[in-house]
Amino acid sequence: MISTILLVTSLAGCTGLATTTPNASISADQESITVGETVNFDARASTTPSPTIIDEYVWDFGEGEKRTTTTGITYHTFTQPGNHDVEVEVFNDRGESDRASISIFVNSPPEIILSMPGYVRTNESALIDASQSYDSEGGAVEFIWDLDLTFDRNGDGDPTNDADETTSSVEVSYSDSGNMSGTVTAIDDRGATSTMLWSIMVVKRMFNVVWEEQKIERIIDGYTEQGEYTIYEDVPSQGARLMEFNATLILDRDLLPIQWPEDNFTLRVNVPMTGWSASVQTTQGNITLNTTASIERGPLNPLPDSDYTVSSDSSQTLIDSLLNEPGARFGQGDWIWVVTADQCDPDIPIDGVDPDTGNDWSLLIEYTILIPRVSEVGI
Repeated sequence: MISTILLVTSLAGCTGLATTTPNASISADQESITVGETVNFDARASTTPSPTIIDEYVWDFGEGEKRTTTTGITYHTFTQPGNHDVEVEVFNDRGESDRASISIFVNSPPEIILSMPGYVRTNESALIDASQSYDSEGGAVEFIWDLDLTFDRNGDGDPTNDADETTSSVEVSYSDSGNMSGTVTAIDDRGATSTMLWSIMVVKRMFNVVWEEQKIERIIDGYTEQGEYTIYEDVPSQGARLMEFNATLILDRDLLPIQWPEDNFTLRVNVPMTGWSASVQTTQGNITLNTTASIERGPLNPLPDSDYTVSSDSSQTLIDSLLNEPGARFGQGDWIWVVTADQCDPDIPIDGVDPDTGNDWSLLIEYTILIPRVSEVGI
């Protein structure tokens, strides 16, 4: 009876009923990530029978890197997309071990493929197309475009994160020349993103410039009583460069001797933007002729070159530049003409009636202007 019991106990030890092999366990804080993200691993739930203790963890992250730790926690940043079996081998102080693994899916961000021209002219549309972009895992791709990295459209203080468009392609047009930049962000169905900076050179347009001379005539008729004045305002240089002018005030003749001598009028012109004015009184050089007063001046501005080619962002920008050249802006803005009846002779009433209280007059003005004619030519 005693010999039988001793035999059973020995057999139990040989068959491993008293094994000290560890039992490995592994967990992760996330099992689906995007390339470049980090996963924290925990094997502290692993056990080993007493009196043994776990003193080593050997980690294999499935993309060529292994690590040995004495604690049951570690982390790994994944750089390769796909499914990765992460394994931990747990060793106790007797050298015995056990393995456990967990699968981590690493999502790759979308691949952005852009099609766009190398340059575009000002105020010309250009198509920037990202429709050939794709997700390696076959998921759908959405897009966010920031078309101007210098303007904060959403007002959050960052001009580089606006959502100006959300289509797969956009059309852009710029009024100013230079190197224009923006970004496109592609987002897959798992939230992974890729962002690409793009630039497009916006070149100026080419124009031919020819200055065309024109004469502008104004005829103003009026009647002014003694001591009063009449104002006429004009803007002769609008859209043009003013070169010269001449103006003559002509008084109607007093036909009756009772209305003689001829009246005295003053013609005055004021150009506020230029800061220039002039005035003259009427005179009668010949009693057979009408009394007149004349003001003339020229050249007012330098004569520009003509029939040449120049670059500019737009025809209007070029015209504005031509008309506002330093030293060539005389006469811009309002011209204020004033006709004043200083004295209508004689002032002695006849039978209680002043026979000459005022006079009819005509103001003849001729301006010579140059108009810039701008036509686009090929680049």
